[in-house]
Amino acid sequence: MIPILMYHQIGEPGPRGTPYRGLTVHPWDFRRQMTSLRLLGYRGLSMTQLMPYLRGEKRGKVFGITFDDGYQNVLDHAVPILETCGFHATNYFVVRQLGGSNVWDRDEGVPASALMDTSGLRDWVAAGHETGSHTLNHPVLPRLSPELAANEIRDSRDALEQLIGAPVRAFCYPYGKFTPALADCVRDAGYETATTTARGLARLDDDFFALPRIAVMRSTLLVRFLQKCLTGLEDRKRIQAERLHADLRQKNQSPARAGETR
Repeated sequence: MIPILMYHQIGEPGPRGTPYRGLTVHPWDFRRQMTSLRLLGYRGLSMTQLMPYLRGEKRGKVFGITFDDGYQNVLDHAVPILETCGFHATNYFVVRQLGGSNVWDRDEGVPASALMDTSGLRDWVAAGHETGSHTLNHPVLPRLSPELAANEIRDSRDALEQLIGAPVRAFCYPYGKFTPALADCVRDAGYETATTTARGLARLDDDFFALPRIAVMRSTLLVRFLQKCLTGLEDRKRIQAERLHADLRQKNQSPARAGETR
């Protein structure tokens, strides 16, 4: 089983009471996390680099590193640390907000944070890291019509490939929301992987278009971080969530709910 880490921002967290403050990891904590895994003999990889291990073609002490949204502070603070450790990562960019901010969080009262512009995107690539897509506008994909969802998935890949002059193989569902039909759409658009917000370690038999990740938060202390990555903690949580989901699905499909008579 392979841990795939999920980060958002790397910087100074907002004041206490700031919504989603926990999604910003301090650079010092990020450095300790990366350095600890490196000292334990692990290699941090981008999603495309991780694929041979997910397929079972290679074995080794590896983990995936992903960042959602393309924040400027990831370029400023995370890239130097990754370079020191010799690690590589995937960042999922929101195409129509390059050079903008996290406008999708505005209604939640989250302060605006700068996103990389086109120059920053290219600096990210020049540093040896992977560009992934997080759609054009960061919508909740299942709420869109199939046509609009397909455009968000397909057109974002095309736009990013034109900007960086290289294939874009990795996708991430905004808010982790997707359906089997959307996963098929991602596959048909030419991506090789898609990540979710479901917790757990990635298994060799996982669907490459519904990969779980380990959320790393501001409050994730080093011991807890290592527990999440190196023990069965996250997989136990995954099993619990899968059982709960199965129970709910069974209840929703019961004859009484379906309006059938016994």
